[in-house]
Amino acid sequence: MENRKYPKRKNIRLKHYDYSQSGLYFITICTQNKLNLFGEVKNYKMILNNYGKIVETYWNEIPKYYPDVELLEYVIMPNHIHGILWFTKYIGNNPVGAIHELPLHINRRKMALPKIIGRFKMQSAKQINILRNTSGYSVWQRNYYEHVIRNEQSYLKIAEYIINNPLKWKDDEYYA
Repeated sequence: MENRKYPKRKNIRLKHYDYSQSGLYFITICTQNKLNLFGEVKNYKMILNNYGKIVETYWNEIPKYYPDVELLEYVIMPNHIHGILWFTKYIGNNPVGAIHELPLHINRRKMALPKIIGRFKMQSAKQINILRNTSGYSVWQRNYYEHVIRNEQSYLKIAEYIINNPLKWKDDEYYA
């Protein structure tokens, strides 16, 4: 077998930040290869197809499994999802199971956010692959974008961006 060198993945997380503490988190998750998989934008509105509806179902189930997480603004676009998660209190004392996206040496008690996103991606991809009969296919890119929202002004700007995303789809950096 050929010995391949893979580029080192850029760490997107703030060093020493506890991603289990209460606060607001802006998330963007893209499909593998930015494939338009979840529907289309028509007349400046996002029309979800069956795959998009699966994504919406699993996004809306996050508080069912994590009761101290509330969903704020979100939008599912043809090839990505933007959303704001509100951790209403510290959730780092919950047991953390396997997180396929994290190296083992990271303090997992401080990683509730990656656990939540990992579960969302895994469950939604599993159901999409069942529907498409494409077992094991990567629906989502391996990583995701996250931003800790630190003040009300930032929250309002990000919330407006999410709400208006379908209006500006043709100008969006993820437009394909």
